[in-house]
Amino acid sequence: MEMFSSVQGEGPYAGVRQVFVRFFECNIHCVWCDTPASIGDTARNYRTMTLDEVFADIRRLWKNDHSVSLTGGEPMLQTPFLKELIGLLKKNKMPVYLETNGIFHEELQQIIADVDHIAMDIKMPSSAKTRPFWDEHEKFLQTAVQTDVFVKAVVSGDTDKEDLIRTVDLVKRAAPRTLLVLQPNTYELKSGVMEKCLEFHEYALTRLPRTRVMPQMHKFMKIA
Repeated sequence: MEMFSSVQGEGPYAGVRQVFVRFFECNIHCVWCDTPASIGDTARNYRTMTLDEVFADIRRLWKNDHSVSLTGGEPMLQTPFLKELIGLLKKNKMPVYLETNGIFHEELQQIIADVDHIAMDIKMPSSAKTRPFWDEHEKFLQTAVQTDVFVKAVVSGDTDKEDLIRTVDLVKRAAPRTLLVLQPNTYELKSGVMEKCLEFHEYALTRLPRTRVMPQMHKFMKIA
C-alpha cells in the first residue's frame, strides 16, 4: 500500500527510526483499526510490485534506521513474498521488524529464523469484535519466542475483563517472560478507556510483571 520512513509509535521500540512497508489487505477487520484503508474497508488502493522494486524503494528510504517494519494490513497473508524479501533484507544487514495479528503460526515457522523483532497482537474478541483466535495466538507465540517478541493487546471501552484474564493466562502459559503491552484505543482516550487500562494493568502485574500501559505515541506526535 505504501512505503515511508518514520518513527515507530507503539510498544517498547517507540521512538526508533524505521522504514515502513505497509502491505495491503487483512484477514480480520478490527472495529478500531487505525489504518482502515490498508484492510480494504475505506478504499482499495495499492500497487502490485516485484521483489526488486520493493527492495529498491526500501534502499532509497534507508538511512541510519533501526529496522524495516513489515506491517499492514497483515503482511503474513503474503508469506512466500515475505520470505524472499526478508532474506534480501538480512543479506543487506537491514534488521526485520514484523508487525502482525499473531494468527499465522504455520507461516511464521517459514520465516522466524530471519526475523529480528516481532510485534504480535492478541485480538481480544470483545475489543476487536472478531471471532476468538486464542489457539492460533498461543501457537504463534510459542514459535515467536525464538526471537525478540512482545505482545500487544488493544483495550477498548467494550473489552471484557474475562478476555484480559485469558490474554494474561495465554502469555503466562506460552511465554511468561514476554512483555505484554496494554494499548488503550486511541479513539476512546476521552471516554474512560484509560481507567479500564489501569484496572487491567493492576491485575496483569499479579501474573506478568513485564506488563506496561502504552498509548500510540505516533498519534500524539501526529505522524504516520
